[in-house]
Amino acid sequence: MTKLGEFLEKKSVNKSRIARKTGLSKARINELTMTETAKLRLDEMYLIALAIDTDPAKMMFELCDHLQLKDIED
Repeated sequence: MTKLGEFLEKKSVNKSRIARKTGLSKARINELTMTETAKLRLDEMYLIALAIDTDPAKMMFELCDHLQLKDIED
């Protein structure tokens, strides 16, 4: 399960309802929640956040909390 899948599961939301509200296909929602290599586009994340009545910025911080900048020398 992807970070998005975990996020939506924690919120106990219905993926079919998200698909209907966002216009994204149910197959795409399933891909985004189950396939680790799937890439979530910004517009998709924003629509999903709106559909589940969540602040898009808060959702982004939670989904991207594992990302780090590389430590480079100047």
